[in-house]
Amino acid sequence: MKIGILYVGIGKYIRLWDKFYSSCESLFLPQYEKKYFIFTDYPLKSSTNVQVSFQEDLGWPKNVLFRYQMFLRHKEELKHFDYLFFFNGNTEFLQIITPEEFLPTEKEALTGLEWHTYRNKPLQKYHYERRKNSQAYIPYNSGEHYYQGGLIGGESKAYIELLEQCSLMTETDLKRNITARWHDESYLNKYLLDKQIKILSTEYGRPQEWTVPPTPKIIFRDKNTILGASYICSLKKRNRLKLISKAIRNILNKLLKR
Repeated sequence: MKIGILYVGIGKYIRLWDKFYSSCESLFLPQYEKKYFIFTDYPLKSSTNVQVSFQEDLGWPKNVLFRYQMFLRHKEELKHFDYLFFFNGNTEFLQIITPEEFLPTEKEALTGLEWHTYRNKPLQKYHYERRKNSQAYIPYNSGEHYYQGGLIGGESKAYIELLEQCSLMTETDLKRNITARWHDESYLNKYLLDKQIKILSTEYGRPQEWTVPPTPKIIFRDKNTILGASYICSLKKRNRLKLISKAIRNILNKLLKR
């Protein structure tokens, strides 16, 4: 069985790669052959089971919004894997992950990670995209689970279809100057809305700074500690300035056309 692992390490996020790779190799389905596809702007060299693809730094949030398109550049090669999985850059495996607990059944095809904090909330409180003009729109009376964007995958055919559909939704929105509320995660939740998939609990993706569940098998390392809170804030600040500049240009263009 062959498993493809998709990973994005742009800018300082490349600092997270070594820990991810070593823990994934030793603990994630260790009995199976794995190949890693890493998308980065860092001059990393490919190796036997690591294929490096140069990815320009598009800034935040485009680095996550265009994730689906990045992966589709390797669509033909990805077809040859039995399973494909994407993991957030700050993922670290702490315990052995077995096929029985992680891989989807034939009926499920995909594996997703649920935010357990939503379980006791009314649907109206879910952070779905609520604007009707967005491709990621989900009505207030719809939905059951809220999925994290940091872990998703499954059978290669099913996952590639997910990439294609989420990419299409993203591009359609961007052409209309719409950015979904939670970027790639919003499109993911829309795509999975009515699908039967294997659902993992937060035990398989607990933020490092949380204390529940107490013995996670997979964590998302604290980016503020590793990369620096100022770096994370600067990414978002630069995006806000770009949005303000774009809005001003649009207003000026409209005034000039009058």
